[in-house]
Amino acid sequence: MGRSGMRKFFLWAGAILILHSLSSAPMIFGMTGTAVLAEIQKRYETTADFEAQFVQEYVGKVMQRPQKGEGQVYFKKKGMMRWDYQTPNQKLISNGQTLWYYQPEENQVFVSQLSRIIKERTPLAFLAGEGNLSQEFNLVQWNEAVSQKEENYVVELAPKEPNPALAKLILTVDRKTFTVTQTDVIDGLGNVTRTRFMNIKTNVSHPDSFFNFTIPPGTDVLRSETPASSPSGK
Repeated sequence: MGRSGMRKFFLWAGAILILHSLSSAPMIFGMTGTAVLAEIQKRYETTADFEAQFVQEYVGKVMQRPQKGEGQVYFKKKGMMRWDYQTPNQKLISNGQTLWYYQPEENQVFVSQLSRIIKERTPLAFLAGEGNLSQEFNLVQWNEAVSQKEENYVVELAPKEPNPALAKLILTVDRKTFTVTQTDVIDGLGNVTRTRFMNIKTNVSHPDSFFNFTIPPGTDVLRSETPASSPSGK
């Protein structure tokens, strides 16, 4: 796989990790942490859908330079999502059942059942107001990050059960609105996928059809157990 293909693959994998991680926020921890997390939960329980610009960076232990991407992302309840990458040129779309990973420059699309990517009982998108991870995550620590431009809470979580794909999840949250503005997903090898959300909008009411993908004529269609296995050739 060339450098461009590796970049696209890592960013695709980062998007999946974030979706897997953002299914909710726990509410059963220490005094202050409980209050912050309860407010985050409350914020997204009233969210039917979510959209934002994003900037994503994958920092690997063995990679010389970070892999970067940016674009527009959309979430909606019932497992719907749409990542429209401007850089690199690719799309990751789910209608809640089918997942499409489209690479127009390679003229190919990977198609998979969403349940094979994400556990069926794990809500897909915290940003769409689904789920609660109090039974799956422990609060490691939390603090306030205050600068001249931003005032945030930073919440660090760890899964209760060992997970090589997700060793730690760090949420950066706006202190006034309790909106998640950044996620850091750290895997068991220490690789970090950081995604920052900007120009956030909620309850925009995108139709379900917005989360379907029509495969362009002449595109190579690859169906596999997981799209991640095909780009890497494994």
